[in-house]
Amino acid sequence: MLTIKKYAAIDIGSNAVRLLISSIIEQKDKPTKFKKASLVRVPIRLGADVFLNGEISEDNQQRMLDTMTAFKLLMKSHKIVKYKACATSAVREADNGKELVKLISKKAKIDIDIINGEEEAAIIAATDLHSYIKEDQTYLYVDVGGGSTEFSVIHHGNTVASKSFRIGTVRLLNDIVKKETWLELEEWIKTHTKGYDTIDLIGSGGNINKIFKISGKAMGKPLTYFYLTSYYNKLQTYSYEERITELELNQDRADVIIPATRIYLSAMKWSGAKDIYVPKIGLSDGIIKSVYYGTVSSINL
Repeated sequence: MLTIKKYAAIDIGSNAVRLLISSIIEQKDKPTKFKKASLVRVPIRLGADVFLNGEISEDNQQRMLDTMTAFKLLMKSHKIVKYKACATSAVREADNGKELVKLISKKAKIDIDIINGEEEAAIIAATDLHSYIKEDQTYLYVDVGGGSTEFSVIHHGNTVASKSFRIGTVRLLNDIVKKETWLELEEWIKTHTKGYDTIDLIGSGGNINKIFKISGKAMGKPLTYFYLTSYYNKLQTYSYEERITELELNQDRADVIIPATRIYLSAMKWSGAKDIYVPKIGLSDGIIKSVYYGTVSSINL
């Protein structure tokens, strides 16, 4: 007996807003399969408003409302049975974040949960990392966002430490990350990784996914610290315009990719990791799994 149903996840980040639609494939006596059916990404960059001015601008409020209205129609067309929408640091820190959530609920009929960094890290951890990692190794999982970055130490398949730091690509672009925050992150990574002989990084987020794609590496093979350093140095020799025209990066990727790479390289340096694995998973995937397994509340469409 085969059953297929579709779930949706909405990730409202500081740089972009995403709608992931996944097919849930259930077969008797076989593990459930999760297959990505569609991913829509809209680069609204809420963080640029919030981290500088403390609130979401009228223009971006309207763009959010338009985007959520479109997402609602797409979910209806896909015959989604359950969905969950999560907003992270930009909406969480905006003075008018809760008002925007109420407006979207009223006009677009989409209910949004504003989650904290620890909830975000827990949802990301719900992704099926076990199919990407070796059970007898230790990893530092790094999920870089626009407003914050989530770090988790995974030892022998278990998460032994997890923390969210207010260091993100949009914050770094606008030069509003304090030196003390970097020092706190360095101390946290060194403290929680020093007891292990070897450690590898697992990187998630749109920027490391893009770098991995550009590298031409086969899925499951890591990027080295040397490769990432070389690419980081290369990026900085190009202007923003050249990164778009010559490196063929999208305009909303061409600026944030540099601070994102800096975060990954810093994490590798402080943990002593020589390799970074890129399984192409993130918050959206975690939301789908969490909804399916009932670890978070969801809404029927």
